Amino acid sequence: MSQDMGERLLARISNRTARVSVVGLGYVGLPLAVEFAKAGFRVVGLEVDQRKVEQVWAGQSYIPDVPQAELDALVAEGLLTATMDYSMLAEMDTISICVPTPLRKSKDPDISYIVAATEGIARYSHPGQLVVLESTTYPGTTEEVILPRIRANGYRVGQDFFLAFSPERVDPGNKRYGTRNTPKIIGGVTPRCLEIACALYQTAVDAIVPVSSTRVAEMVKLLENTFRAVNIGLVNEIAIMCDKLGIDVWEVIEAAKTKPFGFMPFYPGPGLGGHCIPIDPNYLSWKLKTLNYHARFIELAGEINSAMPLYVVSKTIDALNELRKPLNGSQVLVLGVAYKRDVKDVRESPALDIIRLLKEKGAQVAYHDPYVPELPLDGEVLTSVELKRSVLSEADCVLVTADHSLYDWPWVVANSRLVVDTRNVTQGIHGKATIVRL
Repeated sequence: MSQDMGERLLARISNRTARVSVVGLGYVGLPLAVEFAKAGFRVVGLEVDQRKVEQVWAGQSYIPDVPQAELDALVAEGLLTATMDYSMLAEMDTISICVPTPLRKSKDPDISYIVAATEGIARYSHPGQLVVLESTTYPGTTEEVILPRIRANGYRVGQDFFLAFSPERVDPGNKRYGTRNTPKIIGGVTPRCLEIACALYQTAVDAIVPVSSTRVAEMVKLLENTFRAVNIGLVNEIAIMCDKLGIDVWEVIEAAKTKPFGFMPFYPGPGLGGHCIPIDPNYLSWKLKTLNYHARFIELAGEINSAMPLYVVSKTIDALNELRKPLNGSQVLVLGVAYKRDVKDVRESPALDIIRLLKEKGAQVAYHDPYVPELPLDGEVLTSVELKRSVLSEADCVLVTADHSLYDWPWVVANSRLVVDTRNVTQGIHGKATIVRL
C-alpha cells in the first residue's frame, strides 16, 4: 500500500492532477507558485498576510519578478488561488515551504516561521503527501525540525509521506535568471523522497540537480552565499586598504578581471543587504558553534561587511570637512535605499544603517528612491523626496547607496556640490561637483 502512495503521487504529478500548494507567497513563494500554475497544476498559496492574499485574488502582482499580466491570467483561469486557512492543506498532494528565516538580534537563527508552518502542515497532513522545505536554514533543519513533527502522526518517511529540501535561489531583479531557468538543487530524506520531489520540480524548472541528502542540499545554499559574503568582505577590506594607499580600488578590480583564469571580480559597496548574503553565513556559523567549531572566515567577513556603513559615514564626514562643513547640521541626500540596483527590497539594506548613523551625528537626512516611496525607520516613516535640480543643489552632500539604472548620473553630478559615491556610478563623469568614491 505504501509503495502505491508514491506511485499514485508520481502519476498525479505526471498528469497534472496533483494538488500543489506553496506556503509563503513572498519573493520566493509567489514566483514558484506561478511556475507550477504555468506548468498546468492548480496551485493554492497559503499566506498569513491578508493583503497579499487579496492581491493574488485580484491578480495584482506585488513581486517585480512576477509580471502583472501573467499572474492575472493564471488567477482568472483558476490555476492560482490564495488563502490564509491552513486547513486547505488537508486537500493538498504537495507542499512547498517558502517562509522567511531571519536572524534574531543575537544573530541566532530564527526558524519560528518554519516551525509554525510545519505544525500547521502536521495538523492537516495525510498519507501520500510530499513536503519540500525551500527556506534557507542550517544543515539538519529538515530532518531535525520537520521530520519528527510529521512522523509523530505515525507516518513513515519515504513510504507514507515524502520529505525533501530544495534551497531557493531567487535573485530579485535579475533579468536573466528566474525561477524556471535557475538549476534546482534537491535533496531527499530517502531515495524515494528525492525521486518524487524531482518529479514535481522538473515540471516547473528547466534543470534539476539531485544531491545525496537534505543536509547536502542545505549546505549547498549556505556555501553559495557564504562564498559571496566572504569575497565581498575581502574586496571591501581591499577598498579600505586602497584608500589608505591612495589607490583607486575600482581601477585595480577592472585591471585584475582581465585575467582569464583564477580571478572572479567582486565589488566593494556600502555594506551587505537583502535576505540572503547578510544572513545565511550566520546560520552556518551558528550551527558550527553547536559543534564546538569557530567559523573564523565567516565571522571576520561579517565584521568587515557590517562595518562598511560606518566607514561610508566616515568618508562622508571627511569629504564635508574638505569643504569646511561639519556633518552636524549638513543636509545629506541619500540616493537609493533599496539593498541593490533596480529592486524595491530594503531588507537588511546598508542604507538604513547609514541613515541612522548620519542622523545620530546631527545630519539633516532626506532620501530619494524611485522604488521605495516610503521607508519605515525606527518608529517613523520617511518619504522619498522629489528628485529635482533644486533638491540636489541645496544638499551639502549627495550620498549614493544604490545604483538604480533610472538615475541620470551626469545630471546628478552636474547639479550637486558634493557626491559621495559608494557604487562607482560617477566613473568618467566630470562636472562641478566634488566627487568622493569608495
